Amino acid sequence: METKKESEVIVVAEEVVETTASADVEVKRISTKEIIAYLAEKFPACFSIEGNAKPLKIGIFQDLAEKLTGDETVSKTRLRQALRHYTSSWRYLKAIKLGAFRVDIDGNNSAEIDQEQADFASKTLKESQEKFGNKKPKDKAPKKPYKGNNAKGTKPESKDSTDNSRKEKFNSVKSSKRAPAKAAVKLKPVETSNVVVGKNIKVQLGQSSMDAVITEVSGKDVSVQLNSGMIVKTQVKNIFTE
Repeated sequence: METKKESEVIVVAEEVVETTASADVEVKRISTKEIIAYLAEKFPACFSIEGNAKPLKIGIFQDLAEKLTGDETVSKTRLRQALRHYTSSWRYLKAIKLGAFRVDIDGNNSAEIDQEQADFASKTLKESQEKFGNKKPKDKAPKKPYKGNNAKGTKPESKDSTDNSRKEKFNSVKSSKRAPAKAAVKLKPVETSNVVVGKNIKVQLGQSSMDAVITEVSGKDVSVQLNSGMIVKTQVKNIFTE
């Protein structure tokens, strides 16, 4: 027979196992893919996990945060991560096309995709596909050696001369088609007091600046939503106004 002390040990052990199991379920529950599936379940007119995706309304993060207030399944941090993952997917980027409409959480049309947004999404998609090996470059067939007409005593044109001629023609065509450079827009750092949710700003990403809307502010860290719908986390020092 089990003593009282042994029974207590068994009960405590069972509680520990049960608590650990619950924790494991919770960890799985809040993974990025699970959150996206959860959003698709709660807002089916807006999110999906297969088939064609719908472009999301600019500023949808705030709408979702308000709707999910008190929901222990999705914190603001995990929601932001899930949105970043969702809007960076190839399936979503393919949906950002000229003339398509963004939707709100109820599936209502919000704004039409313009050329700039469509071009940015197309560029991002291409770069992502190239980075992750979506396209395999085919091996080029070796070029056949040049056969000069030596029988007639003519001298084949040298390779360097041919290459230089081709380069000159290419540069000539390229320069004639080159669009006139746009006048540089002078940007100025945004004041800290003006870093507020919903404000339209310019965000510096690498060597270029892009239009965006501030979606969340946490100290020096700022989350913004680009015109493509992509959520990006940056810092105050990278935010500017015209």
